[in-house]
Amino acid sequence: MKNILILNGHQPYPIAKGALNAAFVDRARRFLEANDFSVRVTEVTKGYDIETETNAHRWADALILQFPVNWMGVPWSFKKYMDEVYTAGMDGRLSNGDGRSQAAPEVGYGTGGTMIGRHYMLSVTFNAPRAAFDNQSDWFFAGASVDDLLRPVHLTFKFFGMSPLATFAAFDVIKNPTIADDFTRFDAHLAAAFGGADPEATADPEPDQGPSNVAA
Repeated sequence: MKNILILNGHQPYPIAKGALNAAFVDRARRFLEANDFSVRVTEVTKGYDIETETNAHRWADALILQFPVNWMGVPWSFKKYMDEVYTAGMDGRLSNGDGRSQAAPEVGYGTGGTMIGRHYMLSVTFNAPRAAFDNQSDWFFAGASVDDLLRPVHLTFKFFGMSPLATFAAFDVIKNPTIADDFTRFDAHLAAAFGGADPEATADPEPDQGPSNVAA
């Protein structure tokens, strides 16, 4: 696993300009490059070419998807990227259609993936606190985990035959941010997922923890 594609799926808003997600992307890039990975980064809202992005997925041994969870899913601009790039990739680059045949249309849905042996990692930011997840007494999520909430995203990459790496999440990033601790956890998460030394020597200084910088 040497080629890594990082997707920054943040959609800027006045209260969430994207500094934190950009900082996670840059931290991952620095860590990976310091450990001899080849890295490409796409910032979705800066524009993209569908064919280039589809082929970048074929180039990659692993993807890192960095995004804030907006209304229980990916930001709208990142969903548009997925719709366009992944539909193009159903020509065999990411999957052979949906895996079914006209001879047996009732079986095999989701088995056409051509990215078997490759991996993906979700790295997300939440306004919600950590205590809201995996908590049967929580009224809203009612015991659901982060990966339960993100199941549609996981199924997208299962459709392509890819395997998940452990998900990373930073919680409560607007009302009760703990950015320094989040970065420390992220460093350890990257080392566990990809191997390599501690990335502190190559990381940028941590941003101020004021609202304008920590908003997802």
